[in-house]
Amino acid sequence: MRSNLVIGIKGAGEMASAAAWRLYMANIRRIVMTETAMPLAVRREVAFSEAVYAGCKTVEGVRAVKAAGAEQVRRIWAQGQIAVMVDPEAATLHGIRPDVLVDAILAKQNLGTRLSDAPLVIGLGPGFTAGEDVHVVVETRRGHHLGRILATGSAEPNTGIPAAVEGVTEDRVLRAPSEGEFMSSCRIGDWVKKGMAVGHVAGTEVGRIDGVLRGLLRPGTWVTTGLKIGDIDPRGNVDHCCTISDKARSIAGSVLEAVLRTYNR
Repeated sequence: MRSNLVIGIKGAGEMASAAAWRLYMANIRRIVMTETAMPLAVRREVAFSEAVYAGCKTVEGVRAVKAAGAEQVRRIWAQGQIAVMVDPEAATLHGIRPDVLVDAILAKQNLGTRLSDAPLVIGLGPGFTAGEDVHVVVETRRGHHLGRILATGSAEPNTGIPAAVEGVTEDRVLRAPSEGEFMSSCRIGDWVKKGMAVGHVAGTEVGRIDGVLRGLLRPGTWVTTGLKIGDIDPRGNVDHCCTISDKARSIAGSVLEAVLRTYNR
């Protein structure tokens, strides 16, 4: 039965969390997510990766809890919650043997996912080839084909250009100007103005347009040059900070569809 399916998800950032949330809401609740010891999610209010730091994280009414091992994962499932593990290599998943593996790291390349990892292996975005290293690929690029499920071939290549919001593209994304420790006194949901110091990296101020700070990397994180550290939303709707985006919902819906295509009873 679908309710007994075991889902393994590599990554617990924004898109991975949306997929986990959608599966959970469809009564597929035995979900374990793997993350690094220092997750780099910017949209932290909608990322289960925050459980790595805080022990638990709730996104739109669904709670994820940090697990220390496979036995604890099962206890978390028994409590009706999603499990999040610090396991960058996803080694724990070999013992858990998921029915479905979703690679949602969004690294723009395959970091080790194989077709043999589960009966159904799903790759999000570019870097995967359906039929070779995964069974299906879900398109993650905004546009006409967003959320399309590919049984052959690959997703569209990454352009490096953020999607436009109110006509704003690159200027709405904050990137580290240099390598160093990112520090900030701002919080997600704050209103910021152009030229305002949102944070500092190695003594360098970073700031962009007027809008609501929809996402912000956790202060104290070591960053590399060009890494995304913030997201300013020019629409100014604070509610968008703590709810799943339209893009993430589309991708998550396609992950659910891919699962239901395979496990259709």
